[in-house]
Amino acid sequence: MAGVDNLRDEIRTSVLRLVAEVCLRDHVASQRLGLGGTDSRFLTLLDVHGPLTPGRLSQLTGLTTGSVTGVIDRLERAGFVSRERDDADRRKVRVIPDPQATARLTAARHDPIDVLDDILHRRGADELAVIARFLGEIVEGQDPDGRQAGAGSSRAASGEQVGP
Repeated sequence: MAGVDNLRDEIRTSVLRLVAEVCLRDHVASQRLGLGGTDSRFLTLLDVHGPLTPGRLSQLTGLTTGSVTGVIDRLERAGFVSRERDDADRRKVRVIPDPQATARLTAARHDPIDVLDDILHRRGADELAVIARFLGEIVEGQDPDGRQAGAGSSRAASGEQVGP
């Protein structure tokens, strides 16, 4: 059992180190492009989800709609995004990432992605399936506020506080 506990601790530590490294590298990449941390997070959300409404960006980030408008204004002035009316509902506006600007941010972040790609290419289908399932469970276990979702988790079940 101690071996399994040690592996769990090693994985937990590695994930935390990875998150810290990604945050630090993203900060450097963002600074190179004249972006703030919130700007970069918005662009990442648009990259992951595609065009979003300001209201959805507010939900995903926890920022007020006024703050979201300020970030969108800043990104639009810098040429990273544009606003377009939603074809289905002309009252709605969608924030659209600019492909060239997104490519600049991707290029500034390329080193960690290259390392990831190299590591993934060394894995077989069975290992990739385990990794994909593991990471998917982590992502799905988070609510939009970044807290662990679901009262059925082992931490929640043990009585450990999982939210604020």
